[in-house]
Amino acid sequence: MNPAETASRVSKPIVDLPANFMLDSATYERGNGLGFDGLDFYVVGRGGALGEVEPGVVSAAFVFFNPSMIEHRWERGREVMPVRQAALAFADCLKTWAEHHLCTGPDYDRLAELAGKVVHAASPAGAPLFAGWLTLPEPDDPAALAVHRVNALRELRGAMHGAAVLAQGLDPLVAVLVKTPFMAGIFGWREPFPEVELAKDAWEAAEAATNVAMGRILTSLDDKEQAELADLLDEVHSAVH
Repeated sequence: MNPAETASRVSKPIVDLPANFMLDSATYERGNGLGFDGLDFYVVGRGGALGEVEPGVVSAAFVFFNPSMIEHRWERGREVMPVRQAALAFADCLKTWAEHHLCTGPDYDRLAELAGKVVHAASPAGAPLFAGWLTLPEPDDPAALAVHRVNALRELRGAMHGAAVLAQGLDPLVAVLVKTPFMAGIFGWREPFPEVELAKDAWEAAEAATNVAMGRILTSLDDKEQAELADLLDEVHSAVH
């Protein structure tokens, strides 16, 4: 299996594992308890890793979301607390989720080690949310640490995918409608939506380019380590309850 093929194989667990804590009801309960309204905690918690920046900077980093929605929630959410504090609270929700939803058994220490090797070797160029996430303190618990570093890979892959989509000439909304149309409303987009059938080939080309880019990043691991990382990600992905 070459690095691009490995990147394709690991894409689902890299995307899905951290998404669990972001979508968890306990995360939104924490946000509500802190004074945030709905998705405001997600926007300010995730975007807060960028620091105190203007709304347009955050919407640019989020790529696939409706900019006006992100900017409105950022402005409203940062009135609740400083954005760095919100980012720390959001990251703490990852730790809480890992404690409650990951089964014992997988070698979380090894996954954290391998993911960390990739993360620390990767360039943050063109990946502001990845760079911001790296400034947050890492948890001590091995399972939480593993997922924390996988989320860094998720932010890195997301940046690579955003760049590939734009390089294909695709509008971010069109990319959402091709891949996850059920998420368009959550991402702040409103109907009527454009027809996207003719865009599917371009999206597939962007996905392939993303895997090539991530494959290059994975070469910080040797072939054996890449296979081990993929196996561990599959195992942990299956260990969620």
